[in-house]
Amino acid sequence: MSLPGHLLPALVLLLARSPGWAWVPSRCRPPREAVCNFVCDCRGCPDEAQCGYHGASPTLGAPFACDFEQDSCGWLDISTSGYRWLRDRAGAAPEGPGPRSDHTLGTDLGWYAAAGTHRGREAATAALRSPTLHEAAPSCELSLWYHVASGGVAELRLELTHGAETLTLWRSSGPWVPGWQELVVPTGRIQGDFRVTFSATRNATRRAAVALDDVAFWSCGLPAPQAHCPLGHHHCRNRACVEPHQLCDGEDDCGDRSDEDAPPCRHHTATDFERGLGLWNHSEGWSRNHSVGSPQHPAWPHRDHSRNSAQGSFLVSVAEPSAPAILSSPEFQASAPQNCSLTFYHYLHGSEAGCLQVFLQTQSPGAPQPAVLLRGRHGELGAAWVRDRVDIQSEHPFRILLAGHTGPGGVVGLDDLILSDHCKPVPEVAGPPPGLWAPGPRSQLSSLQPWNFCEPGHLFCGDLCVPPEQLCDFQQQCPGGEDEQECGTTDFESPSAGGWEDASVGRLQWVRLPARDSGRPGMDAGGAAGHFLSVQRAWGQLAEQARVLTPTLGPSGPRCALHMAYYLQSHPQDISCNFERGTCGWHTGHLTDAHWHRVESRGPGYDHTTGQGHFMLLDPTEPPAQGPGAHLLTQPQTPAAAQECLSFWYHLYGPQTGTLRLAMRREGEGERHLWSRSGTHGNRWHEARATLHHPQDSSAKYQLLFEGLRDGYHGTMALDDVAVRPGPCRAPKRCSFEDSACGFSTGGRGLWTRQANATGQAAWGPPADHTTETAQGHYMVVDMSPQALPRGHVASLISEEHRPLAQAACLTFWYHLSLRNPGTLRVRVQEAERRQVLSISAHGGFAWRLGSVDLQAERAWRVVFEAVAAGVARSYVALDDLLLQDGPCPRPASCDFEAGLCGWNHLPWPGLGRYSWDWSSGATPSRYPQPPVDHTLGTEAGHFALFETGVLGPGGRAAWLRSQPLPATEASCLRFWYHMGFPERFYKGELTVLLSSARGQLAVWGAGGRLRHQWLEGQVEVASAEEFQIVFEATLGGQPALGPIALDDVEYLAGQRCQLPTASQGKPCSGSGPPPARDPGPSPPLPRQPRP
Repeated sequence: MSLPGHLLPALVLLLARSPGWAWVPSRCRPPREAVCNFVCDCRGCPDEAQCGYHGASPTLGAPFACDFEQDSCGWLDISTSGYRWLRDRAGAAPEGPGPRSDHTLGTDLGWYAAAGTHRGREAATAALRSPTLHEAAPSCELSLWYHVASGGVAELRLELTHGAETLTLWRSSGPWVPGWQELVVPTGRIQGDFRVTFSATRNATRRAAVALDDVAFWSCGLPAPQAHCPLGHHHCRNRACVEPHQLCDGEDDCGDRSDEDAPPCRHHTATDFERGLGLWNHSEGWSRNHSVGSPQHPAWPHRDHSRNSAQGSFLVSVAEPSAPAILSSPEFQASAPQNCSLTFYHYLHGSEAGCLQVFLQTQSPGAPQPAVLLRGRHGELGAAWVRDRVDIQSEHPFRILLAGHTGPGGVVGLDDLILSDHCKPVPEVAGPPPGLWAPGPRSQLSSLQPWNFCEPGHLFCGDLCVPPEQLCDFQQQCPGGEDEQECGTTDFESPSAGGWEDASVGRLQWVRLPARDSGRPGMDAGGAAGHFLSVQRAWGQLAEQARVLTPTLGPSGPRCALHMAYYLQSHPQDISCNFERGTCGWHTGHLTDAHWHRVESRGPGYDHTTGQGHFMLLDPTEPPAQGPGAHLLTQPQTPAAAQECLSFWYHLYGPQTGTLRLAMRREGEGERHLWSRSGTHGNRWHEARATLHHPQDSSAKYQLLFEGLRDGYHGTMALDDVAVRPGPCRAPKRCSFEDSACGFSTGGRGLWTRQANATGQAAWGPPADHTTETAQGHYMVVDMSPQALPRGHVASLISEEHRPLAQAACLTFWYHLSLRNPGTLRVRVQEAERRQVLSISAHGGFAWRLGSVDLQAERAWRVVFEAVAAGVARSYVALDDLLLQDGPCPRPASCDFEAGLCGWNHLPWPGLGRYSWDWSSGATPSRYPQPPVDHTLGTEAGHFALFETGVLGPGGRAAWLRSQPLPATEASCLRFWYHMGFPERFYKGELTVLLSSARGQLAVWGAGGRLRHQWLEGQVEVASAEEFQIVFEATLGGQPALGPIALDDVEYLAGQRCQLPTASQGKPCSGSGPPPARDPGPSPPLPRQPRP
């Protein structure tokens, strides 16, 4: 079908402006230069699949990471000896010298790359090389975590090869620190193809265990072409857009250098030191040098900034640590009212005492004035060239002075000094030879330093020279305490800021500001118009975060504590949000290092709004996250009504998922929990609601908080489509009573109560709830004793009003009756009138039992639970876990899994590793392997239960899927379909059917599987003389490996014996199990038998 001509331009514009990527056909074949370039050019990002991309959002600036959990991401061992790299995990060799856990998961089940512990007779190098990558932006950084577990490692080295040159990005010969260590290095702008190599060199005859994990490339993609740029941005020749501050800064931000040879740059004066000092020919203590053939100095730059090459030239300070190196500009004409701007790149590495200062010295009529400090950088900034800029307005001629102080073992460097077009040199005239003006800034600069007779790095106080290791050690050495004065304790009133130094290298920095000049807050933490540190914009080009550091402190005692006051300011926004254009009024908490992230739908992650949009995600395996949880919260809100309804969609998925909680904070009150869910809830989005109750006639503001607890490490949490509206929420479809009574009322008599038995002192009720199976869990209970409820009297529990049902539905609930006969539990549906739909009269027991009711309601309706007392002392009725689902109720212990788990319990069983079966479909994106189709429908739209065995380690840990309690039976048939898929022949999963009763567990069926990528039928005849549960157990029979075990179409035929398959049904199914197992009658508890 052809489109009308007038629609074509609009369509093209729509596609070009789609965020994240431009739409391309599914069979995308990008050009070679677009493969592995840190930009997703095809839907689903197959062009980056072998370059570290495994589902991360590929938007500009997002990391392309490899955690080695699925594969090696294209990294290849290129070693030439027996000392080699391989993909490994700690659980495979628990006695080896390698790490006891990986870095990604922090467990012995996680994967990493490891250089083997092969012991040789001579030194050897193990080299691991990345796939071929293409084009890196100037802001590109490579981060990784490495682990050295033995003393036989002579050197670690990270190198980058592009063209004919191999750059050393980093190298170290130790000493090695225990545990996982982070390394972050900038790559600089790389044109064309390049590869990165991480190598470990071992000593002769020594073992050298080295591991590598969580390799990530940050901010490496060049900007994508755009039809139009935002206002004020520069449109590159290649149609990319760059910000105004990126023009004429000496970096190829466009990717075709059109931001550096643009018309505004033609009048700038740039000095790259490749052919000399240029305008900056007044120098003392600086030397022009390069990296090739450089001194064997551990802090020496490995490359320059201009060319990003070891062949490139730069300036480096060769002055003594006690004296500054001075670089002076020529004399410039007065610049006012315009700015004369100096952009420069500096290098501070190897010493915390290193310092670079930029001074302005004006020439007023008569004599030069004292130098004025414009900018100062102090301390350790890492082995990187960092951009900075100063703007000057002067009514008199002036010079710019750059002073470098080298600390012990440190290096100070300069490169790419760029002067704007308003910096006009004064023509030189005959006179004194060029040099520093008399009396010269050098004496003035030196006078700023106290004169002492101590070695460099030592503090001179009185008659003492305090060595560096005794500075800021919380023990006073100097009589006046000078050695402990600039050690972090400060109110920021002193210009020295208590020794705190900004160490930022990106677009943000920490600056000491006076309260009166900074807007809000209008006063400092002490309540006065004093000073404080504030985050401000900066000129750096590397990592975005602002960092401020104290001097090196310690050692400290176990009770050492840091106290500080902090202030956060943002503009109030609506908290109703679908996260498509941002996070609206929600922001991540800062009190933990685990964080929620706004991500785009990719691979296994998909949003609820459109399936292709954005949502909030918490991944507990995120490498930087080590805290107990992550917070997503609002700014303080003003109530719009006495009651408000908060609705949201949540996604909890994975074999070991943590807890998601919702709480409300109000001024002057404690935190109130509104809602929570724990463990996996299947691979789908669920809606939840919570009514916010506000005091009448109160303007007290409130704050909402989502908290993701990291009490599970194999699963993710997600949130989407949050909305707040006036009025209470309608009746929920699911209620666990964990956080509230879900709107149930007691008809004014208050006989039903919500309780937990955490103290063990509850007068009546079961010892544990059904939801969590712990004493801390909550349920609803009514005391049926005669003194509380006389015989024949009724205690009612009434739900809120539900909307009419468009189709037949099933209401399920779990009930618990006391051992003493409590009476009758009746379930009624109140539509126009009450009608009874279920009556339960039975003696209780120790187990929760499942009740179900088929419902149809054409008008608004309520459900009423009525407890009719029998007049028996110490008796009770309890309710828990109500669920309303579309469709008819299934038979007991039978399920096709199309609507859920049908009452099958996947709660982790104590002692088995806290792992859960899950629920998914072939069509739903998943981060875990799963069958492509189900058995019920035979399509990818059908659902099944599954368990990913790859999370299990050696030792026989397992996951259970348990039926509801079933009555005793002489012979009943259990039929089901199962699916196994494991990648290699030596990996093997095991599926076992157990009967669990008060007597113990009995294995009645079992099967192992490898490459059985098909649905197979299983059946077993069961018998038990007492109440029992059917348990499907998934475990491993070999080494850990990614491989699913799935179940579908479970059918329990009570009182019916199994029939052998007929000839038309094909040959008997594989793994049909042992002969039917019968309970032998009264005897000691049945032991679990060996698996067949």
